[in-house]
Amino acid sequence: MYPVTPHTKISRSAKRGSYDEETIYQILDEGLFCHIAYVLDGQPMMIPTGYCRIGNKIYIHGSVGSHFMRSIADGRRVCLTVSFVDGLVLARSAFSHSVNYRSVVLFSPATVVTDEQERWDALEAFTNHVIPGRWEEIRQPNTKEMKATMVISFTIEEASAKIRTGGPNDDEEDYELSVWAGVLPLKLQAQAPITDPKMVHDIPVPDCVIGYRK
Repeated sequence: MYPVTPHTKISRSAKRGSYDEETIYQILDEGLFCHIAYVLDGQPMMIPTGYCRIGNKIYIHGSVGSHFMRSIADGRRVCLTVSFVDGLVLARSAFSHSVNYRSVVLFSPATVVTDEQERWDALEAFTNHVIPGRWEEIRQPNTKEMKATMVISFTIEEASAKIRTGGPNDDEEDYELSVWAGVLPLKLQAQAPITDPKMVHDIPVPDCVIGYRK
């Protein structure tokens, strides 16, 4: 259980909030992209990027020449968010429309990873987070590529999840209205793989791609 702090305390619809470690990790592990917010020279910034989780740490990677990576490499604190929209909640009144969602907000200082084994483990975890089993099938990074890559970690110190499920919550008098109400579920779904036209060898689509589920 993560501590409730002034940064993570959920005041609006607090019953939807959770500080449970397992709940937070489940949402983080399902996501592929996060948004990282930080302040640079007084200007708020927000960058979408891929990530992975190992234990209580989130890892991202990018070019050593990346302005974003270099900007947070000084250890500044960031706000990192991951969210899913699971459905459109269509009520009888405009005011009561909503969405079903799952989200995590966490706060942490950025730490440049310098240990070579940790850097390697993070890149392996990142690749297999995108598609499990992919790291074992591909050419892994060489020395030149490792030197060109910066890995940054965020220890999960302050975090909260917020989740909405269920149908619309209309005012009692609105239930008599002749208006359809309910939930339109939404989900991200993998489509049929498209083979690179530059393929030199006639190789079947690997099982990790055919059987992909997220």
